[in-house]
Amino acid sequence: MPAMKMEVAMRILFRLLRRRKCSAAELAAEFDISERSIHRYVQELSIAGVPLVIIRGRKGGICLPDTFRLPENFFTRKEYEAAVNALTALYEQLRDPAAESALEKLRRQEKADGRGMTISGNILVDSSSWGDAYIFPQLLRVAEDAIEECQCLHIHYTDREGKESRRVVEPHLLIYKQNVWYLYAWCRSKNGFRLFRIGRIRSAYTDGETFERREVRREALPLQFHFADAEMTQLRLEVAPAALPDVEEWLGMSAIRHGRNGELLAEATLPAGEVLLSRLLSLGGGVRVLEPASLAEALRDRAEQIAALYGGKQPLR
Repeated sequence: MPAMKMEVAMRILFRLLRRRKCSAAELAAEFDISERSIHRYVQELSIAGVPLVIIRGRKGGICLPDTFRLPENFFTRKEYEAAVNALTALYEQLRDPAAESALEKLRRQEKADGRGMTISGNILVDSSSWGDAYIFPQLLRVAEDAIEECQCLHIHYTDREGKESRRVVEPHLLIYKQNVWYLYAWCRSKNGFRLFRIGRIRSAYTDGETFERREVRREALPLQFHFADAEMTQLRLEVAPAALPDVEEWLGMSAIRHGRNGELLAEATLPAGEVLLSRLLSLGGGVRVLEPASLAEALRDRAEQIAALYGGKQPLR
């Protein structure tokens, strides 16, 4: 991209960083170019990795999700400090609102860098994941801020069946359940409270619209949603000593006992289905299912499918 075009593209990006959502007409008027040119710049920024979203309709526009911020290596530490010092001096002399906005943005970004971990009282939760150390903590941060400030949240969501939707929700709670983060929010399109998996939110942003907090009753929270429609099974395992720590952390130490011959046994009542099957497979040869027999048979069949897959005899499904 030529230097002049790069400058315009960067000015559009910083404008969106400040406003988060602008119409093509507003940007065209500000930069004295056509709306068609604005859309070309938006396309080039998207190709460069900036997650811009075009929202159609009366309240639409070109949107930069609140989960986006400049990459951590956009500035070196010295460059960052020099930029902050220069903007501070400029604002103190001229009281320029643009300089104040840019300064606030830089400081807010540095503050956000340290929010991958949440500390509450004596509990610390590291919200970053192995595969994505940036987007997931940012989604949590945006959701947490929206809850705190009672701001409506616009989300781009994909459910387990792959169906995408754009919704306006009123966020009330963040829920951590069985190693998964959920957002509990009033969904305006469904006219009721819904749970949204944070990991399935593609993007999220606020536009300044606020809401009045609704009453949330503890007994109404769907904290047993993993078990609501699941068939329960009485699981009985024989556990190898090497796998004991993993089984203790999964089922709890109280679920472990010694058999008559000194073998390690584990018993628990768990929801049947693919989640249980996958968990047992992850333990490899460290456990053997004693009961129910149907589960042991399902594990054997799945192991044979995996063996055939790596033997080149079976295509991926």
